[in-house]
Amino acid sequence: MLAQRPSQIRSFTRQDGVRLVLGIVVLVAVLAAILASNLIPDPVRVEVGQIAPADITAPRAIEIESQILTDQAREAARKDVEPQYDYTPENAAAVADEQARALNARTATVDAAFAATELTPEERAILLDDAIGGLSTEARTTLGELTADRWIAVRTESARVLDSLERAELRDTEVAATRARLPTLIVGDLTEPEAALAAEIVAPLIVPNSSFSQELTNAAEDQAAAAVDPVKVSLAQGEIIVGKGERVSAEAHEQIQALGLDQAEPDLALLAGWIAMALLLVVPLLAWFWRFRPTLWHRNNVLVLVGLIVTVTALALQVTAGRSILPYFLPTAAAGMLVAILLDAWAATVLMAILALLAGAVNGANGGSLEIAMYTFLGGFAGILTIRRGDRLNVFLQAGIAVALTNAFVVTTFTLLGEHDLTGLLQLLIASAVSAGGAAIATVGLFAVLGNLFGILTVFQLLELANPSQPLLRRLLVETPGTYHHSLMVGNLSERAAEAIGADPLLARVAAYYHDIGKLDDPLAFIENQAGGENVHDQLEPEVSVQVLKGHVAAGIDLAYKYRLPKTLIAFIPQHHGTALISYFYAKAREEAAAPYGGLETVEGKKAADAVDQGRFRHVGPKPQTREAAILMLADGVEASVRSLASRDEVAIRAMVRRIIAERMGDGQFEECDLTLRDIDRIREAFVAQLLGMYHQRIAYPQSKIVEIEARRAAAGGEGGQRPS
Repeated sequence: MLAQRPSQIRSFTRQDGVRLVLGIVVLVAVLAAILASNLIPDPVRVEVGQIAPADITAPRAIEIESQILTDQAREAARKDVEPQYDYTPENAAAVADEQARALNARTATVDAAFAATELTPEERAILLDDAIGGLSTEARTTLGELTADRWIAVRTESARVLDSLERAELRDTEVAATRARLPTLIVGDLTEPEAALAAEIVAPLIVPNSSFSQELTNAAEDQAAAAVDPVKVSLAQGEIIVGKGERVSAEAHEQIQALGLDQAEPDLALLAGWIAMALLLVVPLLAWFWRFRPTLWHRNNVLVLVGLIVTVTALALQVTAGRSILPYFLPTAAAGMLVAILLDAWAATVLMAILALLAGAVNGANGGSLEIAMYTFLGGFAGILTIRRGDRLNVFLQAGIAVALTNAFVVTTFTLLGEHDLTGLLQLLIASAVSAGGAAIATVGLFAVLGNLFGILTVFQLLELANPSQPLLRRLLVETPGTYHHSLMVGNLSERAAEAIGADPLLARVAAYYHDIGKLDDPLAFIENQAGGENVHDQLEPEVSVQVLKGHVAAGIDLAYKYRLPKTLIAFIPQHHGTALISYFYAKAREEAAAPYGGLETVEGKKAADAVDQGRFRHVGPKPQTREAAILMLADGVEASVRSLASRDEVAIRAMVRRIIAERMGDGQFEECDLTLRDIDRIREAFVAQLLGMYHQRIAYPQSKIVEIEARRAAAGGEGGQRPS
């Protein structure tokens, strides 16, 4: 169990840079390998017209120019082009002039017949009967009955109609129809027989002035096809190109080829994208640990644990990515709850935010990226808020319920905002419950295993280590009862002070139980185990006594490793003394050094005393690195000092506590831990309150007084060799 608080802004060292680069390289490489697992997909072996054995989907969004659809559109444009003809106004004018001359030639005999005044009517009739070939009997009769004036009218109208028809476009396909409707084109004051005559005169002269041109038609078709823009097809990531059991069309086969699904080639652009995505997730995560959790940042086991959780979660997300409902079954909230128990809640929250972004990224193809991201983060966050320290099994049940309710609320919200699919909502609610239950079970089953594997203390481990039946605690009780009692008292003080400042009270208590196990190596060298007997230090030089006292720290570390105590607890053994001065023996050494020169009052004596190396009388350290270690240092000093007081009233206790705290602060023992002045004040008040409860005055009960008197009489009788009567 590691409790942390944000640190002050600190410099970025070369060591930090090496750790950051190494962490980024390793974690980005692992994430990129997981996320780009489909970098070289199995080639899709299908041909046009075959039945697809499985759904063929687009692995990424793409827009392609479909040559097949473009060709179809251009062919349709070609077919829409009408046949082209070679009509020109110039050519039409020439044809009109030529046909006018033909008309003149066709009617020359009639003109001459009507112009010859010397002809008798009978002669003119004979001449007109054969003047224009091809006329019907009715037309010849009408012509024979015409007067010169009426002929001029017929002749003029015929010339007009012919000229108008030939000067306008007249296609070769339209000649027959035009000839058929000639009578309707005759206007003026002609009678019906005269109009019919004019039509028969003009009909043979109607010729086309516009013929079909294959060359012009081909050119027009080419132009129409060229005007068609290429047809583009957009495919979304995950979109089905060909469904299972469907026949592969030419268009679908073209799309498969455009995506390279028929080739087993790596998608380098996809790889680059996933590497960039991994960088965007890993760099902020590691930078946050460096900036706000330096203690965790410098612990390799913590970084490996975080990397393992991220890797396993990413693998699970990638395996279920793109499935409609499967991602909702994943117990991703377990990642946040595990980190909250093993490290701290803030680290867990940041980690869940990163994992939520990752979940949204890998599930972006099915359109539910925002929903999946919120589902992952909010569910995990609910678990973090509820799990707390994970010190009781019912807490895990409560966390599972909180995750389930949060997940259900998220999916319900997005259902209301989306398609209102009640069947789908029911399925998602079931998935939410399964996910939450799986997260709670996974957390219960894994947090102790991961704690042991990565050397991180858990609540259950601490509770087990606090059991008096533990071998080391049994040895303390039997072999060093004074140290055992001292450790219990220090544990009480440490726990209350830790509660006062928001540190880990259980960790502080258990650390206090084991902080002096090194005294098992030489119990009688410590006054609490001498039971009023001879003090061995009275016969030793101060330097020797100091080495004996300092030796219990090294012996404690060796003993802790022998009994396989967690490293977190082992760290308390040297830190509870820090680099503090062993003042009693230092003062004794100064007195002995000054004695030959008349004592400390003389100049020479003081000079000899000042020559004593203070560093030899200091503990090796290190100084306390955590608030719990600082509390243990103070509790250790306070308990021993207060126990030596003759009077243990509030004034004396408060003064002693204040003096011990001031000495440690003045000696700079708290320079390397995250302890504030407000924390110091709260620790002092917690110590005073606990000590007053431990050393409160008791009423002298009468029965107790009688026992005391009888005991004194028995003792007096024993000394005089007489027994009381």
